[in-house]
Amino acid sequence: MGRSRFLFILPAVLLLAALNPADCFAQFKEQAFTQQYNDDTTSTGQKDSVDVLFSFREYFGALGHKNTMKIGTMFAGSAVFIGGNQIYNRQYWKLPLVYGTIGGSLGAGIYLNSQGNHDAAKWCFVGAGVAYWATMMDGVVNYKPSDYPHAGKATLYSLLVPGLGQIYNREYWKVPIYLGLMGFGVHYYLDCAKNFERFRSIYLEATDPDVQYTGPITAQQALYYRNLYRRYRDYALLAVAAVYLLQIIDANVFSYMHNFEVTDDLSMDMSPTVIMPEGRQFAFNASPGTPAIGLRIGFSF
Repeated sequence: MGRSRFLFILPAVLLLAALNPADCFAQFKEQAFTQQYNDDTTSTGQKDSVDVLFSFREYFGALGHKNTMKIGTMFAGSAVFIGGNQIYNRQYWKLPLVYGTIGGSLGAGIYLNSQGNHDAAKWCFVGAGVAYWATMMDGVVNYKPSDYPHAGKATLYSLLVPGLGQIYNREYWKVPIYLGLMGFGVHYYLDCAKNFERFRSIYLEATDPDVQYTGPITAQQALYYRNLYRRYRDYALLAVAAVYLLQIIDANVFSYMHNFEVTDDLSMDMSPTVIMPEGRQFAFNASPGTPAIGLRIGFSF
């Protein structure tokens, strides 16, 4: 416990001598200033994935089960070397499903696209993307050790599914806030994009010399609204990206701070005191050595 004393000299406040000391207690647990919140020691005592850059040696050594690796390293490596999540988690039986769904969907999409069936090819590519996403999510869910709370898991959950990191941190009340903000941003983006295309078409028609345009909106008005909605559309997209990034940061920070405890161990006491100044330290002292009556305030933390 450290104690800091602050002396406030209040001249002529003689009635304070009759007061009893008053104690006010608020508290911060002492361990809050010393404990570590990054408990991911799965790789030779190193910190979590946000602290060090990707290491190929660590990644491939862990795939051979010669060492362990951080969840961030596993995720980043498996984003390129597909199936690494399942190999590290020793779930080899999933590899045929991973390569079959992703490879089969991509192959079918390429074939259908070459045959001119672009709509079907598009959905095949979407299926390949969903299978890839599921592979990454599966690796995060099955990562070991899975001691709660795990900041890496919370971060990647929010990266893969907005709001899932908050659910993992058991802060459910934040989910509708983030999803609501993102949903509003997406709705506003689509509305602005629709109006942008509308006024863009009007402007092109109004400025086409081969078209007899008779609409109620002039070319200059159409140009103004086209640029306006394009700007608002871009702002909406930036807002959605900002909220998405914010909920990832939120999941990471509050997972680290999950064990941060606030209790009632910060105390303050007040009491009257008599101060004997040396020389002319205070302007109100007419003569050196005259005692001053004041108030002593002490903080303990």
